[in-house]
Amino acid sequence: MATDLAQPVLNAHDTQVLVVAAIGIALIVVMIVWLKLHAFLALTVGALFVGVGSGIPLGKVTASYENGVGGVLGYVGVLIALGAMVGKLLADSGGADKVVETLLRGRPAALPWKMALIASIIGIPMFFEIGLVLLIPVVMLAVHRSNGPAMRLGIPALAGLSVLHGFIPPHPGPLAAIAILHANVGVTLALGLLIAVPAVAIAGPLYGAVAARLVPVGAAGAGLAVTQGGGAQATSDADAKAARSPRFGAIMATLLFPLVLMLLKAGADIFLDKASPARPLLDFVGDPVFALLAAVLLAMVTFGTAVGFSPAVLGKKIGASLMPVVGVMLIVGAGGGFKQSLVDGGTGTAIAKIALAAGSATVATVTAAGIVAPLAAGLPQAQLSLVVLAVGAGSLFFSHVNDAGFWLVKEYFGLTVAQTIKTWSVMETVISVVGLALAFGLSLIL
Repeated sequence: MATDLAQPVLNAHDTQVLVVAAIGIALIVVMIVWLKLHAFLALTVGALFVGVGSGIPLGKVTASYENGVGGVLGYVGVLIALGAMVGKLLADSGGADKVVETLLRGRPAALPWKMALIASIIGIPMFFEIGLVLLIPVVMLAVHRSNGPAMRLGIPALAGLSVLHGFIPPHPGPLAAIAILHANVGVTLALGLLIAVPAVAIAGPLYGAVAARLVPVGAAGAGLAVTQGGGAQATSDADAKAARSPRFGAIMATLLFPLVLMLLKAGADIFLDKASPARPLLDFVGDPVFALLAAVLLAMVTFGTAVGFSPAVLGKKIGASLMPVVGVMLIVGAGGGFKQSLVDGGTGTAIAKIALAAGSATVATVTAAGIVAPLAAGLPQAQLSLVVLAVGAGSLFFSHVNDAGFWLVKEYFGLTVAQTIKTWSVMETVISVVGLALAFGLSLIL
């Protein structure tokens, strides 16, 4: 047992790869901020530098990068594309206008809180990336209509999605930590919700007001997501307007349809045994790719033919929706390539030895849970669940250039690297610190 609990020692290679990783991150920031190099190129150069500097054989450096790009785009890229299709049809049909008009009713001061609530509900079964691509058209249209700073509404939406991703099962990070630490899913879910509510409030609407002053980007500076949903592409069919607006019930049914499918899978993960005959079907229909594909097909009816678009017009709109997101997809993919260079070069192993996280919050959660598992053995169920939540909080701390979420936020909101750090990275840090503080506080009570 003494061997299991011994603190791993950094060796010369560990020190080398940590230094190389730090230089690689600094190099990316310098190329983007000072040299104004496109983020895709900067991330690619940074990834190759890290690969060579970390000692990956020269013949495998580019292969490592390519594997990372493919691994991210094979999943996140598909979700971005499907989400852009739904967003385009939602906006062009007039559905986004109707949702925003409903949100804008009542006191303007309540709008950030409404956005945080909607994001939190959507974030229960959805991964961060999926919820973001679905919320973006609504968030950005609300920004334009309210004529206020983008971060005033953007940060609450991001906080709602991120908190659920870090703390609440059935998201993969919390579920993996629960399995590793042998915690109880129900107890973790209940305590996670206790932590999630104040974390969303503090990191969302409250910090959003601060972020809006730090980065006063308005509607004019946040146009990418609107063109992604509303389309400023210049073909007449792609820009055709709907003959009539969709009904509010149809709008909500379409947007919530993938949510329901993924909730069914989430429920199966928690309540059904793996041997249950219903599991394969629920796993299939609740997979994010299938759920969003089904949402696109439904949107082609509710936001398409039902509002007067012909099949030919729908085809043009679907095609136009993909053009604005090509750059986003390449940048996110390059971020995955950079992260893979860190992993294959040994940076992940070195970082695990000093109990820090790099890249994916889910990977960080799994790594940290494995480190603390021997220390948590024998704790009561409530305390085990709080360890799971503390690990989840730590995994969110200061997301930066090696995280795909960082680049998604940067590109969708039209921010610079520095602005993304001031808003997204600091928001993630606020969530992390609040989550850790609340987990510690609950551990003194339970």
